[in-house]
Amino acid sequence: MSAVTATQGTGTVAGRRRRSAWIQRRDRRGIWFVVPFLVGFVLFMIVPLVYAIYTSLYTTKIIGGTVFSGASNYTQTLQSSQFWSGVVRVVIYAAIQIPVMLAIAFFFATVFDLGVAKFGRTFRTIFFIPFAVPAVVGAVMWSFLLEPQFGPMVHLANAFGFAGTNFFSPSLILPSIIVIVIWEWTGYNMVILYTALKSVPRDVVEAAILDDTPLWRIIIRIKLPLVRPAIVMLVFLNTIGALQLFTEPLILSYFETGSVSVNYTPTLYLYNTAIAADQTNLAAAGAVILGLVIVVISAASLLFRKRRGEFR
Repeated sequence: MSAVTATQGTGTVAGRRRRSAWIQRRDRRGIWFVVPFLVGFVLFMIVPLVYAIYTSLYTTKIIGGTVFSGASNYTQTLQSSQFWSGVVRVVIYAAIQIPVMLAIAFFFATVFDLGVAKFGRTFRTIFFIPFAVPAVVGAVMWSFLLEPQFGPMVHLANAFGFAGTNFFSPSLILPSIIVIVIWEWTGYNMVILYTALKSVPRDVVEAAILDDTPLWRIIIRIKLPLVRPAIVMLVFLNTIGALQLFTEPLILSYFETGSVSVNYTPTLYLYNTAIAADQTNLAAAGAVILGLVIVVISAASLLFRKRRGEFR
């Protein structure tokens, strides 16, 4: 009896060893699937970041060459009124653009989820097409639509009694950029919210319908709270995107140079500092600061969502 038990125990140990070896081989195979991503991440994210930090610690002078300057570039950037004016402008832009865009995206996502609109798949595809259009192409297209002399939007404004409207004027350039970005990104946000709405349990909605609950109350009191995690995620993602606003104001600056300054947004300030002013060290310091702000926002997003129990 003891011999049989010993044999079974030996077989069990051997089986465990074989299973452990198989698990280790399987884990090694998984590493090879991750390696391409890690190589790309290191080459195109970590290495440029380290180089930017290294560059930001030096200053290149006409006389004296490149010398170590420590945190002077960071101090100069943080004390720059041009940099902070771009930050304030981006904050105003995000405070208007993000709520309006998410409201429009949620409205159309709800319409498609409820099946109110016929040919829902076709219309969802149409709404998503602007996101597939490159930002440069979209900005150029809208620039011609808003062009002060021959743009159809100007003629439409004149027809409604708003004669002499110039969408590229200093007072309207920011609303014009907001409209362009809303057109570009509403479809993307709508698809995410539509996917979140599809995950809402059908029995909850059906129970509300049996109780003769009005449609607007189902949307506001049932569907909206259940997709709130997706909305929170999109708020943080779009906030990070707002800090990187670059393409649209740059393209519009070619049509109206007086309305878009070189420091209109933080990224435009960094671009012109590095290219036009040839101060790459100072621009690197600004890029590191902007990157740290984005990291803080990303970390706050993860912490906020974790505390709400969205994931562990």
